[in-house]
Amino acid sequence: MNAAKIGFKAVQPALERALRAVDHAVSGYVQPRRARGKLILQPYVGWGTPQFVELTGRVLLPRALAPAKKGDPRWRNFRSILRRLLSREVGGVKVTGTLGSVTASGVSDSDGYFTLTFAPGEGGTPFAGGWHEASLTIGGREGITRARVQVVAGARFGIISDLDDTVLQSDVTSLPRMLVTSLTGNARTRLPFPGVGALYRAMVRDGELRNPIFYVSSSPWNFFDLLWQFLDYRRIPLGPLFLRNWGFDLLGGHGGYKHGVIERIFTRFPDLKFVLVGDSGEKDPEIYAEVVHRHPGRVLAVYIRDVAGAARDEGVLKLREEVRKAGVDLVLAADSLNAASHAMAMGLITPGELRSVLTSVARAYAT
Repeated sequence: MNAAKIGFKAVQPALERALRAVDHAVSGYVQPRRARGKLILQPYVGWGTPQFVELTGRVLLPRALAPAKKGDPRWRNFRSILRRLLSREVGGVKVTGTLGSVTASGVSDSDGYFTLTFAPGEGGTPFAGGWHEASLTIGGREGITRARVQVVAGARFGIISDLDDTVLQSDVTSLPRMLVTSLTGNARTRLPFPGVGALYRAMVRDGELRNPIFYVSSSPWNFFDLLWQFLDYRRIPLGPLFLRNWGFDLLGGHGGYKHGVIERIFTRFPDLKFVLVGDSGEKDPEIYAEVVHRHPGRVLAVYIRDVAGAARDEGVLKLREEVRKAGVDLVLAADSLNAASHAMAMGLITPGELRSVLTSVARAYAT
């Protein structure tokens, strides 16, 4: 196995260059023809500060997806997943957005992705904290697309959470079960872990303020709408999602990608402390332990959902001792109640909110 990994790493740069060359040649032929047809915008969730907001999205050809229903058969869900994965992106399209009184423009790349940056500038009115709506248009075409934007101002702390096997039951420790769960479910049939919605609602609420939550997942951007609908349907607090490009980005390691996202969030909000939430199925404990060491005093707690076996738990418990030396508790939690108990002891949630998590967990286990 190690020899195979070493061999793949040796040829990976050449493989990526070859794939990019083929992709560039195909795009040069296909993209101009796609751009002449009907286009849609798929905006993601904008995020930032009163002085700077970033909004990404994608330009695509239209696709037919029926609204998800709880009773949808697995074959229909599988067909919808395939349609998401086989999206037809369009590059070279100018997208203009307006947020408040600020306008920004960008051009989609060969994978259809665009980025808009909104900054009031010197003398301009800063964006107010909370949720906003940006208006997006495609150059030379009619129609307006709305995008949600979260501006963080005045929060006490933030939450950075994984999604798969942390919020969303995905069975990432078993490849066959993960494939069945991921490829044949929809936003209404996929299940959250017991109590996770109550715990996240408790951490996000803070009197009249709202603590921001950010979701980081290795799922492709093609699944953005599915994940967003899942969070909304299950009453789990909404926040910016950071996913991966279905193309070459998936050849890279999960750890490096997740580190990069967390570093961006920490840099964007230098005065904000964070709670990190993940699971033991992949590398979240190692990633979060390194974040604790890189950013002394910035991490309030690390909550790891225990979804692996005893051998993995032993390694996580060793990491817990390392993190504790840095003054941070790493809680290996079988369910949301353990994490909520620690959060209450730290003053991150109230006793009443802890009872809400207890009620939610008990109700889930009773059904």
